[in-house]
Amino acid sequence: MPEQRDALTELICQHVGTGKRWSTRTFAEVAVDPATGWAPSKSLVGKIVKGQSYDITPELVSAVAVGLGLPREVVAAAAHFQVIGYTASELAGEAPATVLHEIGQRPENMPKSRAVAERWASEE
Repeated sequence: MPEQRDALTELICQHVGTGKRWSTRTFAEVAVDPATGWAPSKSLVGKIVKGQSYDITPELVSAVAVGLGLPREVVAAAAHFQVIGYTASELAGEAPATVLHEIGQRPENMPKSRAVAERWASEE
């Protein structure tokens, strides 16, 4: 099994926080689960950005997907990676490979995720 990562946290931290695309307040306003209308509070987003523990729920996954403008399955894959990790065979799947590309793998692991992302781009 590959090294477990806080993939969902990493994905959010790339875009939210001081000097990033969104402040915690702004992200909390735009990240809304379309099915339920639930949105994370500013304090929850702050906890995530600070690397503190938080509960991963389906509503949070959906809200983060909307907030980041990513497909829900990619954010769900990041949540899966954070909670239970992946086996090597699962990493060949589309959403996990996209997550690895989004959060940036260590240099020795990047060629595989980059190759998958490039293949998808050429299929569009």
